[in-house]
Amino acid sequence: MAVLKVTKLGNPILRKKCNPVDDFSILPKIVEDMFDTMYEEEGIGLAGNQVDLDMNICVVDISHTEEDDVRHVFINGEIVERTGEWLMEEGCLSVPEVRLEFNRAESIRFRYQEMDGTSHEKEYDGLLARVIQHELDHLNGNLIIDHVSKLVRIQHRQQLKEIEQAEKSLLAVK
Repeated sequence: MAVLKVTKLGNPILRKKCNPVDDFSILPKIVEDMFDTMYEEEGIGLAGNQVDLDMNICVVDISHTEEDDVRHVFINGEIVERTGEWLMEEGCLSVPEVRLEFNRAESIRFRYQEMDGTSHEKEYDGLLARVIQHELDHLNGNLIIDHVSKLVRIQHRQQLKEIEQAEKSLLAVK
């Protein structure tokens, strides 16, 4: 399998709502490459647009916790209900070295498809629910910096500017 390049703040695909997956036959290699990339980058979740794919797909693995020991693949996911509130610090592979604290729902009801196209609707809570919300944000064109106040973004302005400039430089070379 292959490790893919992770897109960073400044790449326009991160601000795009990803298209639904309709050809499930192409997914096995993509999913394995996404897991390889996520593990290489030491992440716990990765969305399609984070590896330059305009596809509503994300992979999640929080097996290093006692909370869950399964690798998850969510396709065409949609959060249908959110309950509770949980304040926690988050980082993001697309906004490296920036950690921000903000609230997300403590539990969610989530509708998605598996790699064979089978549809499910399940409730998730805790860290798994939080990671799903983070990845769904990506797939809808949102980043962690969108969840904090303007003041917090100003405090991280230099860091964010450097990430964005580096990514735009890489894009200009393509």
